[in-house]
Amino acid sequence: MSGVTVTAIERVIDIFEAFQASQRPLSLTDLSEAVGIPKSTCHAIVATLTARGYLYTLNRPRALYPTKRMYDVAHDILAKDPFIEHATPVLERLRDATRETVILGKRQAESVIYLQVIEGLHSIRYSAKPGEFKPLHSSSIGKALLGSLKEPELRAWLEGRQLVPITSATKTEHDALIQDILESRRIGYFVTRGENVSDVWAVATFLTINNETLAVAVAGPRHRIEGNVAECANLLVATCSFLSRQLVRA
Repeated sequence: MSGVTVTAIERVIDIFEAFQASQRPLSLTDLSEAVGIPKSTCHAIVATLTARGYLYTLNRPRALYPTKRMYDVAHDILAKDPFIEHATPVLERLRDATRETVILGKRQAESVIYLQVIEGLHSIRYSAKPGEFKPLHSSSIGKALLGSLKEPELRAWLEGRQLVPITSATKTEHDALIQDILESRRIGYFVTRGENVSDVWAVATFLTINNETLAVAVAGPRHRIEGNVAECANLLVATCSFLSRQLVRA
């Protein structure tokens, strides 16, 4: 795929994210400034999106806004996701039991990608969005996914790799991370203690479904999670066991 094609795709995504951020109709000038592209380039992209039914025009003020078509396309795609459709009700029950934010994630290249986020019920909670990327070495889901590797594979992944400190608590020494992951695998769950977001603790474990390794985490403020790690872990492990059986049948 050429660099020009990739750039065009990025600009289309940027345009929709500009509408998401502004939450109002935007003029062609507004869009070109928000995306950081020449007005002529923006006009060409907008003309295509309008012709395909993804944007519509307003006369007063002269502006553009997305139609419902992108939502419908995304909704239809998501409805057939191999994991989300069946996993979400189970994850919601885990959220209700813990009252904390529950996340489903998967490894993508050298990062974790969040596939589903069920936000906690407390007003002060850990917030995230599906599609966000997190480091493998500092997030609870990342550590769980690394924990799914055999020890030689884990050591091979770490060899020559610099572990970037995300917070002051991030484990950046290879031996410390290996010891943490191996011990966590022995007890069946993985914990981050402010290693990815300061003052946020999370408990995670992994599950394998149809040769795909996923991980689920329960995350929240330290003052609520610290004294409830074991309880969260028990609920989490039971949930993942049930989810594994359910998704295999699905």
